[in-house]
Order: sequence, then C-alpha cells, then structure tokens
Amino acid sequence: MSQSTDFSLAELIVTAASEAWRGNGEVLASGAGGPLTRLGASLAKLTHTPELLMTDSEAYLVEEPIPLGPRGDYKPKFSGHLPFSRVFDCVWRGLRHAMTGPVQIDRWGQTNLSMIGSDFRKPKIQQLGVRGLPGNTINHMNSMWVANHSTRVFVEGEVDMVGGVGYNKARWPAGVKQDYVDLRLIVSNLCVLDFEGPDHAIQVRSLHPGVTFEEVQAATGFPLLKSPSMKETLHPTAEQLAIIRRLDPHNIRAAMLKDNPPGIRAA
Repeated sequence: MSQSTDFSLAELIVTAASEAWRGNGEVLASGAGGPLTRLGASLAKLTHTPELLMTDSEAYLVEEPIPLGPRGDYKPKFSGHLPFSRVFDCVWRGLRHAMTGPVQIDRWGQTNLSMIGSDFRKPKIQQLGVRGLPGNTINHMNSMWVANHSTRVFVEGEVDMVGGVGYNKARWPAGVKQDYVDLRLIVSNLCVLDFEGPDHAIQVRSLHPGVTFEEVQAATGFPLLKSPSMKETLHPTAEQLAIIRRLDPHNIRAAMLKDNPPGIRAA
C-alpha cells in the first residue's frame, strides 16, 4: 500500500511505535508512555497483529481499541475481566509488551523515570518514582518513547537512578540469570533505535524524514551505531492515518509535540 506525504510527526511516531508489537502474538500490549504509544499499540492490533490483547485501562479486556478522549455514544466491546491482580500474572509470565516514556536512557538501555540529580535523597527534580519499571523490565518485552531526543535524555554515563533494568553487566550480581531482559525499540522525535548491535549496543534503525544520522548522534550522549539496514522511517499509509484519526477523534496527538510539526522535516 502506498505511503502518504501529508501527515504530522505525531502520526509518523504512532506508526513507527506500532512496529514494536509486530509479530508479538497473544500478549498484553501496553502503550504506557502516553497518547502516542497507546495509539501505536492500538494501530498494531487493528493492522498487522490482531491477536494482541488490549484493556480499557480499567478492569476489562476489549475486542477493539478504545478511542482517546470523551467517548460520546461509543460503547466498548468487552471480552473479559482483567483486574489489576491478573495484569501481574501477565507481567510475571512474560506475556506483556509495554512502551514507556522514561526521562533518561543510557547506553545499556537502563531507564529512569524517578528523579534527576546525583543524590536520590535530595533530587534536583522529583519525577514519578521507580513504579513498576524493575519488575516490568526483568520479566517481559519493553520498548521506549522519547518526545525530545537530546543528551538530557540519552545521557553520557549511567542514568541518575536505575529504575528499568538494562544490559549493563556491572549492575548484575554474580550468578544471576540475565537473559530475561528483552528491550526492543526506542522511538523518538528524530528516529527509531533498537538494541541489535554487538552486545545489545543501541543502533539507529531508521531516521525520520529530513533527519540525518549526524543530528541524531549530536543529540545523544553516547556513541551510536548505524544498523546495516538503516533507512528512512516508513511513512504512514492512508489506511493507517484513517485508523489513527478514528482512534483520536479529538486530535489529542497534536498536543504531544511542540507546535505539532509535520512528519517530513523541511530542508
């Protein structure tokens, strides 16, 4: 199907994020990083991976993703009960893939959404807290979303507080099994990255239209690799755009990036 040329950066990101769940099978898809990641998971279910499980974000599984914002006359199509306690069953068994929005990421994929500063007892900035990152990152698939790709997010050394587990061998006690960690994609406003380099090194998988590798590297605090198959991020198709706009009838996505930039950056 042909790609479109009339789309916003937010819509490009939703489409790129949806690829994180491609081929995952019957797992719980959680777009936990905000409206764009939720739309990405929803788009994945309605296009390439229909067997994904989705919730109403309260206590039920739904047959189809629920639109963002006020629902009007829309009636969710419930298919089963999934209270919070059962979500943990999915987490512990590895039957979940979450896309979160950390405030810091380091070269090992360790993430932080807790605080900024060198002393956690007196942080410069207090964030959400560690929350579910430790258990989530050690038990099931994880991807990430970054709205402003910069060295403040992709830090030079370690993140200020390791909340999400990564591939830093120095952080693992001797003899502990490490192969449950499964980090997939990072989608930012500049590019898509993955962990498929040597020893899980982060590499650029695709560049958003009009963005160069040099720009991405300058906005990253550690060296990046180029994927052998690095390309331009695929544009959304007309079908994908129609689904995104149906799932977000109030255009909440437009407020997720400053000034709602176009998907194809001007030269």
